[in-house]
Amino acid sequence: MFLRRLAVASSRSRRFLSSNSSHDLARTIAELNKEMESVFGEPPANGPASSPSNDFMPQEPQLAPQEKGESELGLTHIGNKGEAQMVDVSPKESSKRTAISSCKVILGKQVFDLVLANQMAKGDVLSVAKIAGISGAKHTSSLIPLCHNIPLTHVRVDLTLNPKDFSVDIEAEASSTGKTGVEMEAMTAVSVAGLTVYDMCKAASKSIRITDIRLKSKTGGKSGDWSRKE
Repeated sequence: MFLRRLAVASSRSRRFLSSNSSHDLARTIAELNKEMESVFGEPPANGPASSPSNDFMPQEPQLAPQEKGESELGLTHIGNKGEAQMVDVSPKESSKRTAISSCKVILGKQVFDLVLANQMAKGDVLSVAKIAGISGAKHTSSLIPLCHNIPLTHVRVDLTLNPKDFSVDIEAEASSTGKTGVEMEAMTAVSVAGLTVYDMCKAASKSIRITDIRLKSKTGGKSGDWSRKE
């Protein structure tokens, strides 16, 4: 008898779990409570046969609150709604800013020898690329949408032929006194200089590669000085 009643309770429990009607749910719970009481001698205090409560209602997932300071390293060019924005630098204090960047242009031996001998049909590769890099730094805000248009006080672009890997090593430095950094100006300078080397030499080879565009160091600003550790 005990096992038969337990089987009936189990069957009704399955009907309870599959029921979609609130009326059927309440009736099933009441019947199941009676059946459990007749089997065990007392109604269950808690469990699937107890009165419906919020314990069995689907709960919305709760997100952990963001700790203070968690967003300090967030993306400054993204607004509260996820839209792109230009950072407001008006509250910042002016300070001297500098940035140094570098890149490498892999020429290959044949093209390297032509550049070394200044025999490229378009002319002096290194001189033209140097001027292009300086011009690129000055036009950074026109090329990168969310960059500020800042007055540069100095731009240096150096190109050096490297016979070890038949490449051109390019380094640029940008300086300014203002409320935002000049990292993008320095990196744009080496990028444009590298592209100019490619343009000047592409007739001799399409295999030229521009690699390792990177920031080497920066000074000034709220975040202070930074230098890449090789």
